Amino acid sequence: MRIANSKTDHGHYWSPVTRRLTPYVPGEQPKLGNLVKLNTNENPYGPSPRVLAAIQAELSDNLRLYPDPNAERLKQTIADYYDVTPAQVFVGNGSDEVLAHVFHGLLQHSTPLLFPDITYSFYPVYCGLYGIDFATVPLAEDFTLRVADYPRPNGGIIFANPNAPTGCLLSLAGIEWLLERNRDSVLVVDEAYIDFGGETAIPLVDRYPNLLVTQTLSKSRSLAGLRVGLAVGHPELIEALERIKNSFNSYPLDRLAIAGAVAAFEDREYFERTRQAVIASRTTLVAALAGLGFDVLPSAANFVFARHPRRDAAALAAALRERHVIVRHFRLPRIEQFLRITVGNPEQNAALLAALGQILREVEACD
Repeated sequence: MRIANSKTDHGHYWSPVTRRLTPYVPGEQPKLGNLVKLNTNENPYGPSPRVLAAIQAELSDNLRLYPDPNAERLKQTIADYYDVTPAQVFVGNGSDEVLAHVFHGLLQHSTPLLFPDITYSFYPVYCGLYGIDFATVPLAEDFTLRVADYPRPNGGIIFANPNAPTGCLLSLAGIEWLLERNRDSVLVVDEAYIDFGGETAIPLVDRYPNLLVTQTLSKSRSLAGLRVGLAVGHPELIEALERIKNSFNSYPLDRLAIAGAVAAFEDREYFERTRQAVIASRTTLVAALAGLGFDVLPSAANFVFARHPRRDAAALAAALRERHVIVRHFRLPRIEQFLRITVGNPEQNAALLAALGQILREVEACD
């Protein structure tokens, strides 16, 4: 019997599409202790105590039973929160799974999908997975999105708002301008960070049947470890996503996720308090970084995008890591000199700033 050689037969059984894929690389999750972890945009404040209580209450013999395949209680909660109907709501395992269904069910067409040249790096990965032709549209020199560049033949448009990794926000007026001029394909607004400084586009879905808005509970509701995402749009768009979901995984959200997500939306006071705390910390952090000589893009997210005009970003990231502070650096065109820094709590931000100050002083002493 022939034994496969791992060196010569690597991928021997792979399908052609698997060979062509370039998978998404998530932010590092270090296994080291005593870290100031500011690289994956996790909320520095834990989830609402009501979320933990709801999950605890769900820990019973009922775990032997399948969850509600349609997560109707959660859909109703989201519908009530955003003043839409449950038929306009879709839910899934984090916004990444929701987006995967969006790419598969709504953006797979003969004309290219459009998205910014600097944006969430999962978009081209999904295009590779589902065989979607795409074209990137350059951001402006100040890294803002120019809506005037998008009205052209396309199989759909998608962008993050606020954008990732820049943090820049497109106004609702800009989104509506684009919707008015792009009625023949779906416009997807990925609002993973909207609660930290923007206004959701969900109120526009009743007027524009081609608008789909996606969100996550991972950021502003501190539930990255629970994996809950959602989409809101016209019932026809939602039906397409349900068809994909029910052909892929008919029970996407488990009992704990449904219970926790419902509680997260119901505890508005806790959500507002922690959201405002992050926004206040961001303001303080931006001012302090500017005081250290950094150029910081205007951010409406729970992170900032900053560069130092005289210091290499990769070297800064490495020096921070030596001091047990982890930030995100992208080796990509146009942004290779930027660091994406999650807004932490005041203690985390102080540790970051102290480390940066020390690094810059040491470098300047050597100049």
